[in-house]
Amino acid sequence: MAAPDQSRAINANSQMLLAGSARAGARAMLKSIGLTDEDLAKPLIAVANTWTEIGPCNFHLRLLSAKIKEGIKRAGGTPLEFNTISISDGITMGTQGMKASLVSREIIADGMELVTRANYFDGVIALSACDKTIPGAIMALLRLDLPSMMLYGGTIYPGHYKGESIDIVSVYEAIGQYQTGQISEEELHAIENVACPGPGACGGQFTANTMATISQIIGICPMGMADVPAEDDAKLEVAQQAGELMIQLVKNDIRPSKIITKTALENAIAAAAATGGSTNAVLHTLAFAREAGIDFTIDEIEAISRRTPIITDLRPTGKYVALDLYKAGGVALVAKRMLEGGYLDGNTLTVTGKTLAESVATAQETPGQQVVRSLDNPIKASGGLVILKGNLAPRGAVVKLKGDEPQHHRGPARVFDNEEAAFLAVQNHAITPGDVVVIRYEGPVGGPGMREMLQTTAALVGQGLGRDVMLITDGRFSGGTRGLMIGHVAPEAMVGGTLALVHEGDEIEADVAERRISLLVDDAELERRRAAWGAPQPNYGSGVLAKYARLVRQADDGAITNIHLSAEPGD
Repeated sequence: MAAPDQSRAINANSQMLLAGSARAGARAMLKSIGLTDEDLAKPLIAVANTWTEIGPCNFHLRLLSAKIKEGIKRAGGTPLEFNTISISDGITMGTQGMKASLVSREIIADGMELVTRANYFDGVIALSACDKTIPGAIMALLRLDLPSMMLYGGTIYPGHYKGESIDIVSVYEAIGQYQTGQISEEELHAIENVACPGPGACGGQFTANTMATISQIIGICPMGMADVPAEDDAKLEVAQQAGELMIQLVKNDIRPSKIITKTALENAIAAAAATGGSTNAVLHTLAFAREAGIDFTIDEIEAISRRTPIITDLRPTGKYVALDLYKAGGVALVAKRMLEGGYLDGNTLTVTGKTLAESVATAQETPGQQVVRSLDNPIKASGGLVILKGNLAPRGAVVKLKGDEPQHHRGPARVFDNEEAAFLAVQNHAITPGDVVVIRYEGPVGGPGMREMLQTTAALVGQGLGRDVMLITDGRFSGGTRGLMIGHVAPEAMVGGTLALVHEGDEIEADVAERRISLLVDDAELERRRAAWGAPQPNYGSGVLAKYARLVRQADDGAITNIHLSAEPGD
């Protein structure tokens, strides 16, 4: 990389707020909280926290922020912490509250951007730990383009029940088992009591750990730091090291625009594919691209996934959790193996000043580990993120595959206009093998907010229907049913996508090999239906959810709200 500009003062940004007699008022306000002239002469570093007591993912972040601030001070900076919001997917799942989750990503990004811009920080470290705080933080850092980094709070430890490791998905699956009489209420309660033993994000390769993997691969989080579990003693040491590193970032003027390039995003999708990661990786990397002004499309994501093998055996479709990956050698081991196979570009820059290849060169594989496969023994020859297109999803839909799911499904549509109606049908055993469960008006605009539907998918698994039913939504699916789960349908029903025209009993066909998803209704009939269709009333007429629905783009644009003024909403 080019040598940093040594003539640039590392506190140049903050001095615009603090230097000179005209800024005495600002200095007085900051001195009231205990800062001194010496503190105010040092670079001011924002510690953008997403701490909350509501749920385990972010519960421990105050402990980490204290160590980050200690590291910043030791390295010669002045840290100032502020907090933003966080919504727990696991808590709100299956309720209207889940609609707030994706919306929160935008508010997190907006909040971090707004506070940082207002206060002229010289650098930013964002502390995040769950599904939407990670991408929200990275989106904010991209907008600000100050010397900055993101630190992940870490994975939860797995729970244990009857000698088996379990997690939050186990609870939702147990709900389905209880409803079908397979387990007692006492057993359900026992599983509930031990599934989440302490702080940290959900332990499988769900959205949080997928995005934590991506954060290290794209270089915005130092390699290895995200891997350390939330309750591991080493996490506090990592936090202090991250704080110290922040001052070097400012000195070397390493900004997100130098790190998050198109090549880095291509690496991100390859890593998500290779680890069997969440389909939300598609949504969030597209959002990063739009924030950064990078031309990156859903078709390019499909091409990357198609040529990338799955080499890690992680839940929800596999056996192991993030703790096991950490013990096996971590994301660095995965990246090193992928570099050896030519599946990543190792020349991208990271926040440490090293390239990706340099960052993983010393990765150590734990002897006998079973989590990360060799390249000549992949779990599946192509990645788990597959894009289907057709008359039902002209701009694409996303399906996550591990390798043993059906590759073809054709069946009658069971149509539901919201998740609650679909879940009620599952509870009432109204879904039968071969059905295609269509859950619509749950998209970015229609929901709004693209709810994830772990409650519904887990209930199907609990009833033994996981492989025998196909699911389609313009929202999102979580968990692994071992069947075809097709989400992120674009365009969505609320803006007139074909999903809005599906009738009960229509035949729908998905062919993974052909990358095709089709509503088997002739064009003339679809045109008649389209002429008769009208969008339903929005679910929210005012407030933040209504504002989001007015501004949000479609899933193939990352469902972002940071749009040019000339753009049409919902496009």
